[in-house]
Amino acid sequence: MPPVADLPPLDSDPPQPVYEVMSLPPGFLEELRDRASLSQVVGRKVIWDNRKSNQGKGDMWAPCPFHQEKSASFHVDDRKGFYYCFGCHAKGDAISFVRETENVSFMEAVEIIAREVGMPVPKQDPRAQAKADKRTQLAEVMEQAVQWFRLQLRTGAAGAARDYLAKRGLSEQAQAHWEIGFAPNSWQGLWDALKSKGVADELILGAGLAKPSSKGGKPYDTFRGRIMFPIRDARGRAIAFGGRAMDPEDKAKYLNSPETELFDKGRSLYNVKDARAAAGRGQALIVAEGYMDVIALHGAGFEGAVAPLGTAITENQLQMLWRIAPEPIITLDGDAAGQRAALRLIDLALPLLEAGQSLRFAVMPEGQDPDDLLRAQGAGALQKLLDSALPMVRLLWQRETEGKVFDSPERKAALDKSLREKIKLIRDPSIRSHYGQEIKDLRWDLFRPQKQRPDFRPVGGRGPGKGGGKGGKGAPWGAPLAPLASTKASALVAMSDEQVGMHLREAVILVALVDCPQLVETFETGLEAMRCDDPDHARLRDLLLRFGHAGQETLRDEISYSLGWETLENMKGQRHVAITPCIRNPGNVDMTRLTVAEELAKLDAARGLNEEIAEAVEDLSGPADEGVTWRLSEAARAADLARRSAQEESNGEFDVGDNGMTMDRDERSALDALLGTIKYEKSKGRG
Repeated sequence: MPPVADLPPLDSDPPQPVYEVMSLPPGFLEELRDRASLSQVVGRKVIWDNRKSNQGKGDMWAPCPFHQEKSASFHVDDRKGFYYCFGCHAKGDAISFVRETENVSFMEAVEIIAREVGMPVPKQDPRAQAKADKRTQLAEVMEQAVQWFRLQLRTGAAGAARDYLAKRGLSEQAQAHWEIGFAPNSWQGLWDALKSKGVADELILGAGLAKPSSKGGKPYDTFRGRIMFPIRDARGRAIAFGGRAMDPEDKAKYLNSPETELFDKGRSLYNVKDARAAAGRGQALIVAEGYMDVIALHGAGFEGAVAPLGTAITENQLQMLWRIAPEPIITLDGDAAGQRAALRLIDLALPLLEAGQSLRFAVMPEGQDPDDLLRAQGAGALQKLLDSALPMVRLLWQRETEGKVFDSPERKAALDKSLREKIKLIRDPSIRSHYGQEIKDLRWDLFRPQKQRPDFRPVGGRGPGKGGGKGGKGAPWGAPLAPLASTKASALVAMSDEQVGMHLREAVILVALVDCPQLVETFETGLEAMRCDDPDHARLRDLLLRFGHAGQETLRDEISYSLGWETLENMKGQRHVAITPCIRNPGNVDMTRLTVAEELAKLDAARGLNEEIAEAVEDLSGPADEGVTWRLSEAARAADLARRSAQEESNGEFDVGDNGMTMDRDERSALDALLGTIKYEKSKGRG
């Protein structure tokens, strides 16, 4: 950072470059600068320093594109539209930046920027000046109308309007701030007033203040019997009006000015100038539905409030919002119409998303708008609602799932198809990837809630072994063994030898896949079948299933956030885990694949044998059954084959049976002891 003495004065903007504007109409360059985001123009040529930059405040830093440097001394003030380099002292606006970096003339730079923001460059002919002069005249007529409407609000004819404003909580100071007026219920009130000041007919009609008579008579006022709200552009010029009808029977509760040379409804926002200034001071940009909502929000301290003039938000308005703030908050009225408007906005916004540029949605209580909520519960309630605003991906998910039942593969597939089609609308590949991940997480929570509970056990069901003892009753899964927090570091002490073996095999599988997450998809079925009695194992398994496909960096971040790295390091520190070849050589995909496949097979075989023994204990309450004996021998054979490994040598002692089969002496002793407890007697009540 340069010394304080080198910084430009805080109470003044950097000097604006002086250009030869040739025959461009007055106001064209100002409007071009309003529409063009300097950070977007500059962002094509630099890499922002995210450590110093604050996108929300339009305060961006990068290495200077005009001289060679490694530090970020190039500063862009997106709010004011100027850049300055503290190294080489280069400065200017969007036009000068394009001129210098593209090596083009002034007019060529203007044309480049104008094309990007969708502004046609006026042709350099005498008619351009005439058109500009007319716009200036129309703006002057609009200011006269603003003053006339304000005067009418003080007359006796406006008594009901004043009562309405007082009922809505608008003080005289607030009315003056917003320049609220009144259009009397007369056909030529404003027309006659403007004509008395010498205003030409074509200017009154061109400003949208009057309409020609279809019967050949005198033109009549556009607004009659309405409370009037002036609409100003980003430069502060009055360009249109919004009028609220006082007659409850009027078909149009709110009426906007018709489109004119000054007013394009799809490119305008109510209170855009003040909201931009408030956003520059760090306030949230809030999008409300109507004038009264904006006024109420402003009065409660939420000065960054705008409204789209009673229409659905257009693409141009959305781009305007993003030039003011990267994440505007859309406040939705708590009714069906408000919800529908939000859902339409999602489809509009998805193709336009960029890194750091999105929308959030604050849903009002049912039947309320921001004004209602403020009057009922105050600013604190609204702030709480804004703080909990939903990201757009959550609202997209809510739209596709709310009120629907996904009890069949076909319905689930229909949901997947619909979501894929929406995500495809996103042009940015990075954002598209993150949306896909978020949707996958939400889908996981919806379809597989049991995976979030390591202690899940089916009611009256059996474990994952072969089915079918007598009477159709299976042995339920046992409760998980959850060690006390104080003894986690020595959890193996509390386990049997068999449990220790299974616990360590699970640890090997999980740790190995953390180092090679690209294999998670290959072993997804086996991972899902792992019961994981240890809660830490269960949580790590779920994280692998949810984030394994997102890459090692994302996976490690999620593990660090959800479990803490000490949990994973404790798993790795167990001797049997630490000496595993693929863990000693992290990232070896082939070795990891072989190890995980082998350990999963051993787990499956061991649990299968345990379940067969458990079922046999129940089934052998009567005379010995050769079928049961055969099942036990086959399960034992499978377990023995799984234990044999090319990667693992055992130092245990074996007995060789008459059939040539080897069996660990300790395991044989344990089985003999178990079989010795079985009484081969017919139970009472059984035939």
